[in-house]
Amino acid sequence: MTRTRIEGLLAAFPKLMNTGKQHTFVETESVRYVYQPMEKLYMVLITTKNSNILEDLETLRLFSRVIPEYCRALEENEISEHCFDLIFAFDEIVALGYRENVNLAQIRTFTEMDSHEEKVFRAVRETQEREAKAEMRRKAKELQQARRDAERHGKKAPGFGGFGSSAVSGGTTAAMITETIIETEKPKVAPAPARPSGPSKALKLGAKGKEVDNFVDKLKSEGENIMTSVGKRSVEAAKVLAPPVNMESVHMKIEEKISLTCGRDGGLQNMELHGMIMLHISDEKFARIRLHVENEDKRGVQLQTHPNVDKKLFTTESQIGLKNPEKSFPINSDVGVLKWRLQTTEESFIPLTINCWPSESGNSCDVNIEYELQEESLELNDVVITIPLPSGVGAPVIGEIDGEYRHDSRRNLLEWCLPVIDAKNKSGSLEFSIAGQPNDFFPVQVSFVSKKNYCNIQVTKVTQVDGNSPVRFSTETTFLVDKYEIL
Repeated sequence: MTRTRIEGLLAAFPKLMNTGKQHTFVETESVRYVYQPMEKLYMVLITTKNSNILEDLETLRLFSRVIPEYCRALEENEISEHCFDLIFAFDEIVALGYRENVNLAQIRTFTEMDSHEEKVFRAVRETQEREAKAEMRRKAKELQQARRDAERHGKKAPGFGGFGSSAVSGGTTAAMITETIIETEKPKVAPAPARPSGPSKALKLGAKGKEVDNFVDKLKSEGENIMTSVGKRSVEAAKVLAPPVNMESVHMKIEEKISLTCGRDGGLQNMELHGMIMLHISDEKFARIRLHVENEDKRGVQLQTHPNVDKKLFTTESQIGLKNPEKSFPINSDVGVLKWRLQTTEESFIPLTINCWPSESGNSCDVNIEYELQEESLELNDVVITIPLPSGVGAPVIGEIDGEYRHDSRRNLLEWCLPVIDAKNKSGSLEFSIAGQPNDFFPVQVSFVSKKNYCNIQVTKVTQVDGNSPVRFSTETTFLVDKYEIL
C-alpha cells in the first residue's frame, strides 16, 4: 500500500462514521474499518473485507490496552509525545499485515529487551572513569605538595611545559588543575524521565564496546561533557552525598546500612543496622594518631574495635589508638577501626514508619499510604516509596499526594518520591485508585540516603600520639538502606 492510499483511507474514515449509532465497524467497497472510541480519540484498524472480524476485534482490544502502558492520559499531545514507544509496541502486535500471537506481558518484555552486554559495558565504563578521577586527584595533590615544599624552602616553584609558556608558575598551574578536577567531579545528574523508555534500550542492542569507547573518547577530546548512565540509586546518592571537596590528610568515613522488615498490620519483624568508621590517612606525618569518639547512643548498640586497636584505651577513654603506640596506621588506604551493630524488634526504633491501607471499592481498590518520621534528628534525602501495582490495568488515578510520583508501567510500580523528610516535613500521605486486590500492593519498599547517621556515634577530635597536639581532620557521614520492606 502506498502512502497516498493510506492517507486517503484515513481521510475517508470520519465521513463514514455515524455518530448516532454504536458501531464497531464501517465497510466500504474494498476495506473494513474496525474502530473503538477512546475518550476524544479513536483507535482504528483498517482490514480487508474478507478478514475475520472477531479476530480483528480482539486485535483492536489489544492495541487499545497498549495505550495506557505508555500514556498517562488519552490526549493527542500525550500520544504524540510517546509516538515512537507506541509504534514499537504496535509492531510487536502486527507484523507484515498479520496478527502475532502475543499478549500484553510479552509485548512489554519484547520492547524492554535488556542487554547483558550493555550492562557489562556500562559497569566497565564507570570503573574506568572512577579510576581516572582518583588518578587526577592524586596528581593534583602531588602538584600542591610540590608547590608547598617549594614555598617552604624559599625556592621558585617549578614551571610545567606544554601550556604555551614556561613562565607559568607551578602553584598557579596546580591551582588550575585542582579547580578543573573539582569541577569535573561535580555530579552531573540527567533529569529522570517521567516514564522509562523500553524501546530505547532495544535500539542499543548489539552495540560494540570498542566502537562506543572510541566514539566517547573522540567526543571528550573535542571538549564535550559526557554523562555516564548509572543506576537510579547511585545517581541519587551521588547527588546528595557528593565527596567533600576539602579532604584533609586525616579523613574519616562513617557509614551505616539498615535492613528492616515490617508487617503490613504493624509490628517490627526485624531491624538490623551495621555501622563502621573507616580511617584514611594520606600524610605519613599524621600516621601516629588517636581518634576521640563520642557515643551518645541509648539503644544498646554493640561496639567492636579492630584487633590492632587498644581495646582498654577505647573502653576507658573512648579513644581509638593502636596497641603499640610506636606503630603507624597504614597510609593511603581505608582502614576500618570501629564497627557497631544494632538488632531489635522494638517498634519505637523504626526511623520511618509506613502505613499502607488498601480497601476494595467495587471493581477497584482505594489505596491510602502514609509515612511518619519517628527519629526526628534524621534528615532523609531522595526518599522513594515503591508500591507494586497489578499488571494490565493501566495507570493509577492519583487523588491527594505530598511530593511527586512516577508510574513505571514496565515493572508495574508506583514510585512516590519525596526530596526531603525531616522534622519540618515529618509526615505525608498519598491516595490513589486502581483495579486490583489488597494483596497486589505489597511488599512496599523504601529507599533513601542521609548525611546524618542513625546511631549517634561521632569522632569529635583527633590528636597526635606524641605531644597530644590536635590534628585537622574531615568527616563524611552516610546512612543508606540495604533493605526496607513492608510485607
